[in-house]
Amino acid sequence: MSDSSPSAITAELERLAAEATRKLASVDELAELDRLAGELLGKRSALAGLKTSLGALDPEDRRRVGRLLNDTRAELEAAVTAARERLAQAERRRRLEAERLDLTESLDRIPRGHVHLVSQARDRLEDVFVGMGFTIAEGPEVETDWYNFEALNIPDWHPARGSFDTLFVELGEPEQVMLRSHTSPVQIRVMESTEPPIYIVAPGRTYRADTADATHLPAFNQIEGLVVDEDITMADLAGTIDEFVKAFFGGEVTSRLRPSYFPFTEPSAEFDISTPDGGWLELGGCGMVHPNVLRNCGVDPERWQGFAFGFGIDRLAVMRYRLDDIRELVNNDVRFLSQF
Repeated sequence: MSDSSPSAITAELERLAAEATRKLASVDELAELDRLAGELLGKRSALAGLKTSLGALDPEDRRRVGRLLNDTRAELEAAVTAARERLAQAERRRRLEAERLDLTESLDRIPRGHVHLVSQARDRLEDVFVGMGFTIAEGPEVETDWYNFEALNIPDWHPARGSFDTLFVELGEPEQVMLRSHTSPVQIRVMESTEPPIYIVAPGRTYRADTADATHLPAFNQIEGLVVDEDITMADLAGTIDEFVKAFFGGEVTSRLRPSYFPFTEPSAEFDISTPDGGWLELGGCGMVHPNVLRNCGVDPERWQGFAFGFGIDRLAVMRYRLDDIRELVNNDVRFLSQF
């Protein structure tokens, strides 16, 4: 550079910065960028040559132009770094695209799962009862003697309270904590915490000391219903069960009640559903909530009346799909499960 005046050096710095910006924007390979970085910032670069010309300036101009030169160099270094990162990202994208595997065809060959038969039955039951105005209630599977037996008016001598029927756990006093044998404890918890009127169904897993066979499982699913309101009668119970049966099984299926006995209901009944061959099939138990149960939950039986019903969801699935063995529901045989 022949002219070493401050204005000439300043103009040359501006030209170098503009030209470098243009070149860095168009570079598309890392090797080319390395060559360009040496050309812009190396010992033999135009920028280095301008730095040697600062010695001919007076002290004041040397400080001002030197500061501008340093700023220009910093800008070029930042621009080179940005260009390097841009090219590195582009290279990574190209490499990833080249290594990408299309798994669509493989995924198409994997069979999709679906909701288990028992879960399908539970979901359908919940939909039916919610449509009838009930709400869903749940409770713990490990219960105390109070909720599982005592509050339900089941006396100490009842065989259900023995270890031959109930699965006790080692918590607290002996035979005071157990795996719930029905979902009736949920009814007690709701009546203790909720002012009537009450319209709930309580689905859930229950446990009994049964040996698995064609009609029994030691762990099974149950759903129970509870209504507590004023002026409730057995007619309301019969109508509710008949409405549920028709909604779940179809309008051609009817229900009937037969006298029975349960400690927690009075009067009590079994309810059956009609079969296509003209017979009847037992589905579950029901009855008017015993006044003692209402009193145990702080509900005045002189003002409030209620009914309750319950049945096994697993057995309902067996009936609905006419299965021969309830154990098929837990054997996890994909050949069986894939049919539903």
